[in-house]
Amino acid sequence: MNTLNNTWQSVVAIFIAITFFACEGNYQNIQKLSEKDNLPVNIVKEVNLKYTDSGKLITNLMAPVLEDYSNFDFPYQEFPEGVEVLFWNEQGDKSTVTSKYAIRFEESAIVDLRDSVVLTTSDGNVLRAQQLYWDQAKQWLFTNEPYRITFKDGSYNDGARFDSSEDFSIFLSRDNQGIQIVENTSATPNTPENGE
Repeated sequence: MNTLNNTWQSVVAIFIAITFFACEGNYQNIQKLSEKDNLPVNIVKEVNLKYTDSGKLITNLMAPVLEDYSNFDFPYQEFPEGVEVLFWNEQGDKSTVTSKYAIRFEESAIVDLRDSVVLTTSDGNVLRAQQLYWDQAKQWLFTNEPYRITFKDGSYNDGARFDSSEDFSIFLSRDNQGIQIVENTSATPNTPENGE
C-alpha cells in the first residue's frame, strides 16, 4: 500500500512539473493559435484613452469596443463599433472625428476611418466622407472616395478625392465642384457718366 501511495505521489509530482514548465511557453503558443484563428489577443470594452504631453491633454479616443491584434505579423487595432477622437492643437482648440468603423495599423501609424466619417475642425469646418485615411506620423489626411467639406460661412466643396494637412492649410482636391461665398468689401467703383 505504501509503495502504491509513493508511486501515485510521484506520478502527480511529475504531472504538476510538466504542467508548470509547459505553461511557460503557452502564452506564445496561445498568441500563435489566436493568430491562426484570426482572433484578437485582447478585447477591450468602453475604451476611453487619453494622451497627454507636458500635462496637456492632446488626444482623447473613445470607443465601445477595441480589438487588439498586436499578435499578428502586421499588428493593428480594430474598432468594429466605431470611434470618436477629440484632439487639441497647441492653442487648445478642439477638433473631433467620428466614424462607425475604424482600424489603426501600428507600424505605419495609418488610421482607416470608414462609414459616416465626420471631421469637425476647431474653426468650424465639417468634412463628411465614407472613408478617410489619417497618416498620424505625417499629419496628413486623404481619401479616394467622394466627400463634402462645408465651411463655417456656408460654402462647400464636393469632390471625388483629396489630400490635406490635418489643419486644412494645404488642401489638394481633384474633380470637385462647390459654392464659395465671397463678400464684396470694396465700395462701388466710379463709373464715368455721360462721357465725363
